[in-house]
Amino acid sequence: MEDFSFDEAEFRQRAATRLLHEPPKSVARSDDDLNPELRAIDPLKSRRAAAVLVPIVLHEPELTVLLTQRTEHLSSHAGQVAFPGGKIDQGDKDALAAALRETREETGLEQSYIEPVGFLDAYLTRTSFEVVPVVALVKPGFVLAPHEGEVASVFEVPLRFLMSRENHARHSREWQGKQRYFYAMPYGERYIWGATAGMIMNLYDRLYRAP
Repeated sequence: MEDFSFDEAEFRQRAATRLLHEPPKSVARSDDDLNPELRAIDPLKSRRAAAVLVPIVLHEPELTVLLTQRTEHLSSHAGQVAFPGGKIDQGDKDALAAALRETREETGLEQSYIEPVGFLDAYLTRTSFEVVPVVALVKPGFVLAPHEGEVASVFEVPLRFLMSRENHARHSREWQGKQRYFYAMPYGERYIWGATAGMIMNLYDRLYRAP
């Protein structure tokens, strides 16, 4: 891996030239990326629009990524690590508005600390959510108030860790009698995997992967 600094100036430069400047109009990444012969996404199921925020916190000397741990009692994806976000509601102007609203509702992070800088590729989950990831820079000094019913904790992971190739594992679980593969990035007691890890891989591919 190249000797990146993972500071604000470097990230801004790469984001300006490598991220999408408009919301993606078609899906380019999905939960099926590592399973070309064992696809779990039903092509006939209606897709539901969603958006997440990929919050890059402007710490010095190196940036971090803010993530949430979902509560254990939720009906779907209980206990999993996720970016703040959710379904795009009728009242949301667009994916950016939805990502900002959901982030505030889930974590208490106010919009005044958030500077959107671009988009990743749209990501299709196994549950047929078509997710638009909004990449944003977050000024330090914010105060969080996690939603008690949805968010067990909010934590940060060094950007350097998530963008280092040696930390990008491929794990598998049995699904319908066969092994189904997915990205995973274990970090201490946190197990980052599935769609969240897939979006982090997209961030890596766009900003830090060698051409």
